[in-house]
Amino acid sequence: MTAKRLVLALLIALAVSGVFTFWLSRRLQGRSGAAPVKQTYVAASRALDAGEALKPDNLQYVDWPVSVPIAGAFAKPESLTGRVVLYPLAQGEPVLERDLAAAGAGSGLTAKIPPGMRALSLRSDDVVGVAGFLLPGTHVDVLVTFRTDKSPEPTTATVLQDVEVLAAGHQIDPDPEGKAASVDVVTLLLKPQDADRVVLASTQGTIHFVLRNGSDRGRTDSLPIGLSQLVNAAPAAAAPVRAVAKPAAKPYAVQTVMGDQKTVTSF
Repeated sequence: MTAKRLVLALLIALAVSGVFTFWLSRRLQGRSGAAPVKQTYVAASRALDAGEALKPDNLQYVDWPVSVPIAGAFAKPESLTGRVVLYPLAQGEPVLERDLAAAGAGSGLTAKIPPGMRALSLRSDDVVGVAGFLLPGTHVDVLVTFRTDKSPEPTTATVLQDVEVLAAGHQIDPDPEGKAASVDVVTLLLKPQDADRVVLASTQGTIHFVLRNGSDRGRTDSLPIGLSQLVNAAPAAAAPVRAVAKPAAKPYAVQTVMGDQKTVTSF
């Protein structure tokens, strides 16, 4: 009787263990086979160049993990139609707000002008244009050499510092290889009051650009320099030596006393 009970208990234990094992394996299998949760973003359906306007036929959806959200991305393409691309986009690259011009900003160069800023073009050459290395995106200082009625000698002064080059000739995008390009016109991105200063300076003399390091945003206190400061000042003329008159020699007097008589002889 005892043996039968032991066999029955063993069979029940095996059945419970089998059921539990089957349930656990199905649970684990369901977890491992579940597809990862994804979200969709609007991306370029082909490579897009800067200045192109977005259309429904050059946009597509791409899957993106929910655990890695993208700030500034778009979930629907309707709001992107007509927006202009500021920077080249690769095929399949999600479209971000920072990559687009403001809505209604137009295309081409106007799309790259932020609200409140102005674009001003100035003549350039191989010398003024720093041997062709004034490329879109570089930063420069603007100098002017001029003469005035009060000071006929040439004077050079710094008009603006840390100004961004918006375009070089008709090129509005930086060269991927950074090659120099000689252009006749350089377009600067300026505040309205700075544009007034540059226009006035360009009517008074010759404009020059000084190329800055890409990470240098510092400003210096620069004073105008004139031609006389480039050469050593002439030494001051020696003061004429004035002859000093010698004082007249005082006469000598000799007094002779003989008894009650005194005589004085001068030499």
